Amino acid sequence: METLSIHHRTFINATPDKVYEAVATGAGWDAWFTQGTTVDARPGGSIHFRFIDFGPDHITLEDGGTVLETVPGEKFVYQWTPGESTTTISFQLTKLGEGTLVSLVESGYKRTDTDLKAFADCAVGWGEALTLLKYYLEHGVTYGVVPRHQMEKPMTEQYTKRTDNFVKSRQ
Repeated sequence: METLSIHHRTFINATPDKVYEAVATGAGWDAWFTQGTTVDARPGGSIHFRFIDFGPDHITLEDGGTVLETVPGEKFVYQWTPGESTTTISFQLTKLGEGTLVSLVESGYKRTDTDLKAFADCAVGWGEALTLLKYYLEHGVTYGVVPRHQMEKPMTEQYTKRTDNFVKSRQ
């Protein structure tokens, strides 16, 4: 079965080592994106993302998977399961002048309703995440706390299901 992939690239005016630290360590992720992420950055290790009351939808979720490849300053690859299929995320870091070209690929989505929804959400989400990573590494700007509101939260149920599936699979 043919699978779908997400591709994003951005230039970050920071060294490959600094970018790697931000995507291959729990403290790195927590500095700009998550709240309580842990990473065992070695092949066969694990990555466990945790978001608490995050963003405009005030999402709380956990997800994660297996670390597949680590090359400090160059590459970080892991898996997770945002839909029904386990996908592989690869951060490729290339020194470009004084900064880093970050190439992100997430592959492995099947053409099922659940995977296509996750594919669309993650395609948008990775664009936002790379923008947040860039703002953090170049300017120290983070997402910050979003004030509470009464607006519709269409994504909350989807993320609750992802959290339940991830937590159950780790027990």
